[in-house]
Amino acid sequence: MAALTPAVPLVASAPVAKLRRHQWLSILGQAVRTPRGAVGLTLTTLIVLLAAIGPSVAPYNPDAFVGIPFAKPSGQFLLGTDYLGRDVLSRTLDGGWELLVMALLATVFGLIVGATAGISAAYLRGRADGLIMRTVDVILAFPQLVFALLLVSILGPKLWLIVLAVGFSHAPACARVLRSATLDVSERDFVKAVELQGMRSSTVMRKEILPNLISPIMVEAGLRLTYSIVIMAGLSYLTFGPPPPLPNWGTDIGLNQLGLAPAANLWSVVVPATLIALLTIGTNTFTDAIARVAIGVDRKPEEAALLDNIGVQAA
Repeated sequence: MAALTPAVPLVASAPVAKLRRHQWLSILGQAVRTPRGAVGLTLTTLIVLLAAIGPSVAPYNPDAFVGIPFAKPSGQFLLGTDYLGRDVLSRTLDGGWELLVMALLATVFGLIVGATAGISAAYLRGRADGLIMRTVDVILAFPQLVFALLLVSILGPKLWLIVLAVGFSHAPACARVLRSATLDVSERDFVKAVELQGMRSSTVMRKEILPNLISPIMVEAGLRLTYSIVIMAGLSYLTFGPPPPLPNWGTDIGLNQLGLAPAANLWSVVVPATLIALLTIGTNTFTDAIARVAIGVDRKPEEAALLDNIGVQAA
């Protein structure tokens, strides 16, 4: 009598492969369904929409002198006027989009540089690892805002330079996180298998390691975006942002500080400061939800099993 072959459980390779290709969409979807994710995304979306459509609905030209300085809110000026007599509502509606675009570009640049450095250091190891990580340690010795100010003060307050300076200040922290994650992924069987096939190191890092770092990259992206917003606003507050009279939330806070005096219009400072605070709270809360999903705190058991086995199934 023929021996019975033990049943081997079938692996749902197609669903797992599809989930691996769209892992970031799966994590985002789960994060949005959590309470903190929904709150964070709602706050962020509202502020982003305000910054995006604000310039087209502003009641006045943001640079026009329409009243007396620090006029109180009225039917004509819903938020009053600033220190030069310009409409606060119009400047608020028109002052956020540039800040958001610059913060987003800085975040993308920082992630690219940091991911390249961290993955290369962990995979190549040896002298390359030592050189890259010692450089990272030197840059990390400077606080991000101080490092950005150093570069801007040396080369001048150009907008493209501010983006590069802020983005470059993110790269070291991002590199350390992704180096740690790469050390684990690079030891897995599917990476060793393609190495035995003679695949080039750059191709291994790009095609095999990078796709398995989606979770930490997403978490880092959210955190770095939050920091970019704060640093960009801080630089604008210190007059290193877009030059006046261009409207900018950070710049307007610095120029309207006298608005906090009892006899002045405090809304010229409170409104842009509140919007920056809500934006950072929203992005940070949503990032926290992504991180909790990525590590399995707010993940359903069946989804956790699929996501955690993506790298193994890919082999």
